[in-house]
Amino acid sequence: MLVVLALAVYAGALVQGLVGLGLGLLGAPVTALVAPGLMPDVLLWLVLALPLVSLVRDHDDVHWRGLAWTVPARLPGIALGVVAVALFSDDALGVSVALMVLAASALTWRSVRVPLRRTTLVAAGVVSGFTGTTTSVGGPPVAILYQHREPTQIRSTLAVYFVLGGALSIGGLALGGQLQVVSAVVAVLLAAPTVLGLLTARLLRDRVPASRVRPAVLGVCAASALVLLVSSLL
Repeated sequence: MLVVLALAVYAGALVQGLVGLGLGLLGAPVTALVAPGLMPDVLLWLVLALPLVSLVRDHDDVHWRGLAWTVPARLPGIALGVVAVALFSDDALGVSVALMVLAASALTWRSVRVPLRRTTLVAAGVVSGFTGTTTSVGGPPVAILYQHREPTQIRSTLAVYFVLGGALSIGGLALGGQLQVVSAVVAVLLAAPTVLGLLTARLLRDRVPASRVRPAVLGVCAASALVLLVSSLL
């Protein structure tokens, strides 16, 4: 089980190091398949730790003004997510979140450009708080909003958001009595392959043109939703 999870988080960290998100793309569905009892806790711990490593180098282009709206807005989304985890099955939550992300990715691919302003930042924060707490896939709502920004700002802003948002989600689950100690232990064991994936991404980052980052962001969002949808339906 640990070997499979290690490979999944390595690949996820590699993708996240290149485009700003992706750890949940492989980590969440694989964990749900081989160790469903660890969801969503173990991914939340990794989502909290990974950006701290990336911010050691990439911290100059953080969009603090946007974070000032998205992070507080995550709180009501977390509250809704904690309630949803207690009331609904994992499969039902997975399907609903996957369809939501797929719809948003499709709409913004060519036809709709979501403006980066106060109302959209708050909405993205609420939705991300809900999806991140229920399925550990909290990045797409905010990533879709920032898809037209420079790659360095996408990566650094999402990194800070994941740190703060992950901490809030973990706190919400802890208050709801749904946080497991074993998940934290497994997350520590998976720290090495996660960091290794991020370091590999740094070696490859200069080879990825800036023009390819936006399609990659939307592709990762859509792929994460598809994987989550399939794993929830099976």
